[in-house]
Amino acid sequence: MIFEFKKFIFIATINLSFFIILLIGIQNSSNKAKVNFLIDETIELPLSFIIGTSFISGSLLGSLIPLNPYKGR
Repeated sequence: MIFEFKKFIFIATINLSFFIILLIGIQNSSNKAKVNFLIDETIELPLSFIIGTSFISGSLLGSLIPLNPYKGR
């Protein structure tokens, strides 16, 4: 139980650090794009922000999936 909590804190810290670096890095970005959802679309966001946040969210969600789902059984 403690190991999972430490793992979650470590993953959250790393991804938060990536997000802060991303926000600092996109300050001079001029390429902008919109993300089209099924119902609506977003405002124009820097392309590097869209790519960076998708990388960070994939990293966060991918690290929460257990590698061996049968370990607990």
